[in-house]
Order: sequence, then structure tokens, then C-alpha cells
Amino acid sequence: VQLVESGGGLVQPGGSLRLSCAASGFTFSYYRMSWYRQAPGKEHELVASISSGGDSTNYADSVKGRFTISRDNAKKMVNLQMNSLKPEDTAVYYCNVRVRGVVTWGQGTQVTVSS
Repeated sequence: VQLVESGGGLVQPGGSLRLSCAASGFTFSYYRMSWYRQAPGKEHELVASISSGGDSTNYADSVKGRFTISRDNAKKMVNLQMNSLKPEDTAVYYCNVRVRGVVTWGQGTQVTVSS
């Protein structure tokens, strides 16, 4: 199982970024996918998750209405569209999957929201 995130960077408050996670090594369409983030000195926080078929999503209260998770099972990709970014969204963002009880994390991508 391998997850590779991309799309992070530096953005001004109010701006947008789109994160992507490329998955391999497992049957992608069978599993729920999630995005987590970890800010300096804080625990991992679940940001959003999406069901295997893409018909059910969940979001942290702090990002509802601003972030959208989506997936493309044919391409084995999960995306996180982040709009109206705030300085408190600054963190390393990780893709996550649990396959047969084993949790795998990507290497993470840094998102910095600052003027």
C-alpha cells in the first residue's frame, strides 16, 4: 500500500489549494479514504473522509462549507479542494487508508496559509 500526496504550498488567506493523493498497492475502490492534518504541536486531526463509492462524505466542523473531498476510482486518486483558506488551516496534510486493519499514511504535504 502506498499513498503519495501532492499539491501543498503557500497561499494567502482566502485563497484556494487542491491536494491530491495517488494510491497504489490495494483495490482502491473498496476502501474509504481520509485526509488528516497535523499542525505544529498538535495531534492529527481528521479533516474529511469519503466512502468507497464516493457517495458519502464527512467533514470536520472547522472545514465544513470550505473543503470538498472527492475521489476518482478509475485513476485511484482522492482529492481535497480547499477554499477560503485561513491561517489556522496551516498544517501538514496526510492521506490515509485502513486496509485489512492496517493503517497507511502518505508522506504528507505542507499547506501554509499566510500573508
